[in-house]
Amino acid sequence: MTNIADRAWRCTACGYVHRGPEPPESCPICGAMQSAFEPYVEAPAPAPAPAVGKARQVVILGAGIAGVSAAEAVRKASAEARITLVSREPDWPYYRLNLTRYLAGEIGSADLSLHPPDWYAQHGIEDLLEAEAAELNLDAHVVSLHDGRRLPFEKLILACGAQAFVPPIPGADLEGVTVLRTVVDGRRILSAAKSGARCVCIGGGLLGLETAGALARRGAGVTLLESYGWLMPRQLTSVAGGILREHVSKLGISLCLEARTKAILGERQVAGVLLEDGARLEADLVVIAAGVRPNNNLARRAGLEVNSGVVVNNHLLSSHPDVLAAGDVAEHRGVVYGTWEPALFQGGIAGMNAAGLSVEFGGMPRSNTLKVLGLNLLSIGQFQPEDGGFQVVEDYGDGKYRRFVFHDGRLTGAILLGDTSIAGALKKALEDKRDFSGLLQRQPGANDIFDHLAQGEQKL
Repeated sequence: MTNIADRAWRCTACGYVHRGPEPPESCPICGAMQSAFEPYVEAPAPAPAPAVGKARQVVILGAGIAGVSAAEAVRKASAEARITLVSREPDWPYYRLNLTRYLAGEIGSADLSLHPPDWYAQHGIEDLLEAEAAELNLDAHVVSLHDGRRLPFEKLILACGAQAFVPPIPGADLEGVTVLRTVVDGRRILSAAKSGARCVCIGGGLLGLETAGALARRGAGVTLLESYGWLMPRQLTSVAGGILREHVSKLGISLCLEARTKAILGERQVAGVLLEDGARLEADLVVIAAGVRPNNNLARRAGLEVNSGVVVNNHLLSSHPDVLAAGDVAEHRGVVYGTWEPALFQGGIAGMNAAGLSVEFGGMPRSNTLKVLGLNLLSIGQFQPEDGGFQVVEDYGDGKYRRFVFHDGRLTGAILLGDTSIAGALKKALEDKRDFSGLLQRQPGANDIFDHLAQGEQKL
């Protein structure tokens, strides 16, 4: 019987596992509230499967959460494997999803690290910082680095991540124009975003919103531009986007919807932003948050099958039997997730398979949560109906929004604004493909469905 002090809790927002008699007041990784934690029981390791191929020499390209999770999993499954973790960044691996919390001053730079620097040596993981792969020779099983070093491998895990997309906007190369993808970017933004600085954030998605909120907390004057008619159009309906807009406006952020950038103005240093409707916004700093693109160039040049990302099967194997891919660079069943939790799980699965186990990734609902802005938000799964065969149940008011979407009685997606306390139950219902047909026959409201999930299997 498990001792109560040894219980474990998993954050449903980022996957962090906390051990103790009860969950923490908030997630130390992503800041999610205590109600976002669910009881967690670690599954036993799968039995070894020699057919997958146990490797003595594993090279991992990329030291984000997918790469580090892969290294952890290899070491846990194999004490003798030689593991080399290659990172092109100068900093030790860190929580990339917490960069906006770092900008907002919620955490310090020391809190970003995934592990203390000496952890890697203690676990027999060779960590190469500021090292970048130049070429993959898959026939010879060698990775060539830009500095001339050659790394032989038996199994290669591509965890190269993604890079920030910068649209071809005139002036995007001016000083004072940046993206937020690395901790170096974060330091650059902090040095420019002094109190009273005029900042323009281009992109009203998740990253753009969190960046705008963080800079506003620092005392900067912030204008947020979104080309669509509402905020977070990939994660929210127009109604939910409108509720979010009201909340964001109260934080001192000026919003411009249906705003398309024509040019970024200035000679060497940015001075402003010109919109297509002729409006001009003065700016000392411009942050572009227009999405990311997988770093698939190495894989494509090496002859691997690449679509948007490196195409992988359920074992996260690429088209080459000794090359796996995980995280933002991997494409599984046509999906490149581009978010933290799938990268965490894919990295672990890729590492276990490289070490000789046989573990499958079956996919997971795409979900997004919001930090920094002081508003609980969860968007998960397919929240827009494709045809008349879908059923939508929606309620909103008092700054809250609840939307549940079903197909053939089974939950396909949901949006919660204001109260996300059922996040764990919601994710489980999606993953289990739970049938809600009996409940739906009663024509419940969204609040009834919320309460049903909150109460588990209890009847209303």
